[in-house]
Formats: sequence, C-alpha cells, structure tokens
Amino acid sequence: MVVPAAQGTWESPYPSRYLGAPRRSARLGRLLRVAAGVGELDPDLLDRIGRRMYARDEPGAALVRAMRRDRGDPERVTMAALQQAIEHGIDSVPDAPAALREFFALVDRVPEWVDFELVERGGRVMRRMGRNAGDVLLQLSLIGGYRFGGPPDLLVETGGLTGATAMRRLGETQKWAVAVSRPGGMRRFGEGFRLTVHVRAMHALINDRFERNGRWDTARWGLPINQADQAATLGLFNSTLLLGMRGLGWVITPAESRAVMHLWKYVGWLMGVDEDWLFDTEREQNAFNYHVLRVQDGVTAAGAALSGALVDGQLRVHRSAVAGRFARERLLSMLRYFLGAPSIRDLELPVRPVWAVPPIAAVNLVKSGLVSRFRAGRRWLERAGDRYAQADLARAFGGAEQTIGELPG
Repeated sequence: MVVPAAQGTWESPYPSRYLGAPRRSARLGRLLRVAAGVGELDPDLLDRIGRRMYARDEPGAALVRAMRRDRGDPERVTMAALQQAIEHGIDSVPDAPAALREFFALVDRVPEWVDFELVERGGRVMRRMGRNAGDVLLQLSLIGGYRFGGPPDLLVETGGLTGATAMRRLGETQKWAVAVSRPGGMRRFGEGFRLTVHVRAMHALINDRFERNGRWDTARWGLPINQADQAATLGLFNSTLLLGMRGLGWVITPAESRAVMHLWKYVGWLMGVDEDWLFDTEREQNAFNYHVLRVQDGVTAAGAALSGALVDGQLRVHRSAVAGRFARERLLSMLRYFLGAPSIRDLELPVRPVWAVPPIAAVNLVKSGLVSRFRAGRRWLERAGDRYAQADLARAFGGAEQTIGELPG
C-alpha cells in the first residue's frame, strides 16, 4: 500500500524536479518509446510517479523509528539485533521488539507469485552474460542514470564523490547484483536475500537521516530515497539490462527474458518497491521506465562528478597503467554507443568513437546464438561469468574486504 509522506506539507503534489526538462527527456526517450510500444503518455501514471516522489518505504521507516527510540526502551531495535535477524532469522533474537518482528514477518513471507525455479533460471541467465552484464549495468544503467538530477545528488551528499569512494560504491553494487544471481542466492539465508534486506534497511536509515538533518531539499527532489526513484532503479536492473544486452549483440529468448524479470521482481518486492510497480514483462517495465524518464530533471553537477569519478577510476583499479588507460578508453567508447554524444557532453566526459562495440557484438552473437543453445555451452558460460565477476569485484574493492557498507547509525 502506498502511503505518501506528510502529504500536503508542500505546495505542489510534486517536487519541482518533476517535468524539469521535458524537451530533453523526450529526446532521450525516443528509442525507449519504440521499445516499449508507447503511443500516448498515460497522465494517470505520470501523476502517480510525481506523487510517489513524496512516498517512502513505510515498513522500513517504522523499523527505523524503533531504532531511534531511547536507550533502555525495551521496544528499541538495536543495530546488533537487526544484523542478527538478517543473518540468522528473527527467531534467533531473544525478546525481539515488536517493530523488528513485524519487519521480518513481512520480508520473510514469500509472496504466492514467487517461483523459485524461475528465480534460479533468471540468475543463470545473468551469470551467462558475464562481463557484458557488468558493462551494461555500469554504462547504461548507472552512468546513464546520472544524466538526471536527484539520486546522484543524494550519492554526493552521502559521500560517493571521490574516485576511491565511487569505485568502492560500484563494487558494493556489483557484489549485490552478483549475490542475487548466484544459486540459492534469493532463498531466505542466501547471500542475495540477506544483502537485499541489508540494503533496504540502509535506505530506510539514510531516508530518516536526510529527512531530519535539513541537508536535503525535499521540495526540489522529493524524499531522499522515494518510491518513484526506487521503482525506476529496479527498472535499470531488469529491462534496461536486457535492452542493453541486445544492443551488444546478445540473443535473449522470451523464456530468458521472463526469468530475468521474475528474479528482479522478487528482489524489488524484498526491497520495498510498491507492488503495483513490479512487472512480469519487459514491455510493461519499459513502458513504466519511459514514463519515469519523461518526468526527469536535467543533469546536475553531481551527475557529472560521479560519472567522471567512475571513468577515471579505471586508471586506478587495473594492474598496470596500460591496462587502466585501455579500460578507460573502452568505457568511454561504450558510453558513446549507449548514451550518445550529447549525453556524454552533459556529463562533461570526452567523446570517443564507438570502436569497442563491434567486436564485442560479434563475439556475443556466437556465445548467445550458438554456444548457449547447448547445455554444456550454457554451463561453460556460467562458469566463465562467475570467474569474471570475482576478478572484477577484486579490482573494484582493491584488495579490501568485499562487504557492503555498514548500516549508518
């Protein structure tokens, strides 16, 4: 159920970022509109997207309110109790406060529509994509999302601006995405499940902090981590990933598409995304993504700074200067392909020719169109994908422990 936060507090039902750059958004959304098969915009959906920029994850917010109770209050949820419940289940927490029991009663309940066999198939499809999935999620989903104000500005406020921190944040996102795609990852005590609940709690704590500390311009951006942005982010991991993979020459069957969408539908539910914005098909998700894109604001300095940090971070995470420079040029080339020269300039990045994509697409056609048609080929691709994921995580974390950030106090 959607519960708008403090409805009526602001003069407008939407933050001022809503429809902040309509001509730019229409231009950037041309290809997505075709992919989604959208004729006319749905004014009701546009209205709901704008209003839910003022809506939060209410179960998460209730948990955080219990964490803010005075010390000594028996109903106060401690960080240790939360971590214990995430790792070992609510039954492992002696005398668990009511708010903690209610939160885990929610996340431990598996919706009737979840098909774990399909979830597992979705994970295998992603693992077979190997490096390509990481390329699309970094270039089209993550950096592509930095073209719009709001979420990038929050990342800067929470300390995600410097090169080292940006690469660490990237590593944490990669670790989560890898974990949810691993065998058994989304079962109750799988790493993907546990990290997803961890991230949900982290989002709720960040929301609470920035709603109270006066550092966030809610009238401009909406709530720091709101339902509209969360649903939009989910769309970057499912249908946007699949669109980008096709752009790199990867053949995706209808069954594979359905499996990936189902995996992320369950992830989104566990993250607290409103259930009416969890979709079974690419077409539904792409139509939603297109409407979200059309209401976005323009690029801000935060988006340009974060993009630059990730691009230049390639120079630091590779074993040699030559490998680092090659990785940076490869990234810039693929960004030009996915985002286009105008967006590259908006992000204050150098524009490069699209030299990297043709050989990648040629190889991908063979891998996905021929190798993956055989069971042995699929298993080989999955193992290769796993090896690359581990090597990529090691680069992003730079030898540090591969953990997702601690929950903020």
